[in-house]
Amino acid sequence: MKKIFHASGTRGEANHGWLHAKHSFSFAQFFNPERIQFGALRVLNDDVIAPAMGFAAHPHNNMEIITIPLEGALEHKDSMDNIGVVAADEIQVMSAGTGVTHSEYNKNKDQPLNLLQLWVLPNQQNVTPRYDQKNITSLKKTNALYPVISPNPESDGMWIHQDAWFHLGDFDQKTTVPYSLHKKGNGVYAFMIEGGAFIEGESLEKRDALGLWETEGFTITAEENSRILLIEVPMKL
Repeated sequence: MKKIFHASGTRGEANHGWLHAKHSFSFAQFFNPERIQFGALRVLNDDVIAPAMGFAAHPHNNMEIITIPLEGALEHKDSMDNIGVVAADEIQVMSAGTGVTHSEYNKNKDQPLNLLQLWVLPNQQNVTPRYDQKNITSLKKTNALYPVISPNPESDGMWIHQDAWFHLGDFDQKTTVPYSLHKKGNGVYAFMIEGGAFIEGESLEKRDALGLWETEGFTITAEENSRILLIEVPMKL
């Protein structure tokens, strides 16, 4: 097994007033040659957006974009004529493919929006752009890991163009759970959203992350009142 630990405080940071962003990997003005990506996971941004502020229309292509609101609500518009609001307990997936333009704003005028946005390199180029969002309340389990994203369009969760699996874990008491990787050659980037956990000899606190690869599985011991996101992706592209 190989591991790499990324403490919360080592992330890149940008504070534009209306946007306070933390970058797990090189992004915009933050560049770290040792933090370009984790396998197919290219971006993991932890954004806090001020009330009624956001990103004006901008383009993407050939990227799987996953947005997970943690607090607040995101207003979305795109060139595929999708208009909607994505709130906490929902996940948004956009396959940029041959090209799409979208805007993202904090829907609320009286509270900040905190979201995670992840970019995964796809296993197919120039696909037809696609948009989807889903309320994940029906998928939730307490004190267990539950899948929210996979490569399978027929799954109960969301899907993307990559052999990638995302799991969330919500824990209200100290719990030990195993995780088995779905595909040989994949690795897992474990991101501690809230609370803390102990994984393979490493102690994670809020917003810390641990990458693990060249393994078939591992064990997580989560503390009470914790939430974790597991991102399993191919390590070689």
